[in-house]
Amino acid sequence: MYRQGDILLMPIPEETAPVVSLSQPRDARGRLVLSYGEGTGHAHAIPGPGTLSRGFLHLPVGGRLVHEEHAAISLPKGWYRVIRQPKDVPGPHRVMAG
Repeated sequence: MYRQGDILLMPIPEETAPVVSLSQPRDARGRLVLSYGEGTGHAHAIPGPGTLSRGFLHLPVGGRLVHEEHAAISLPKGWYRVIRQPKDVPGPHRVMAG
């Protein structure tokens, strides 16, 4: 598993990966944006080759996860499930009904 801030990437076996027919478009800087930061608007992004669709990331030759406030993380080639995890907030926790 790889974590950068509130983004968790979980490697998954290729045989369980979904069929991706259309990748999320890249931003103006040519990056695949996994998530924008809650307060800053900075992006957790993949600047190199890859596809992102419905929460699944495919890196055919590996890549890097970058963010303006975190160290870059090198990722081996493969498939990943992208999970957004909220940061811990100090104080009492509230249960939210969904």
